[in-house]
Amino acid sequence: MTEVIEMSTMIDTMSELQSIVRFRFHEGQQEEFKRLSAVCMEIVRTRDPGTLQYDTFFNEDETECIVLERFRDLEALLQHSANIGDELMAQIVATAECHGELLGDVPAEIRADLAGGPVQVFLPYVRL
Repeated sequence: MTEVIEMSTMIDTMSELQSIVRFRFHEGQQEEFKRLSAVCMEIVRTRDPGTLQYDTFFNEDETECIVLERFRDLEALLQHSANIGDELMAQIVATAECHGELLGDVPAEIRADLAGGPVQVFLPYVRL
């Protein structure tokens, strides 16, 4: 029975995706980013049950930040993206130079869509 539980946990963990998004703010845009970030957090809390982590960290002088996201699976990531929407995402991106990493078992078609853009995909190699 323990082996079944361990295997189930391993399968669940394998389908999770993680995202690291890095922002370097344009002059005077920190407050606008914080306002938009609060909107995103409300969306995550009320409409994204598959978003398992959504944490924002600022450096000491608040010129940069990192957003860590963790999703149950690809479907949860896609739902989160749909819930945030193109308009809100464009407003967020306008506040800073940004790039990110998507970590996990990302399907080839998603990797192809992201190729050459500001999001780099990292596939699993070794996991605990």
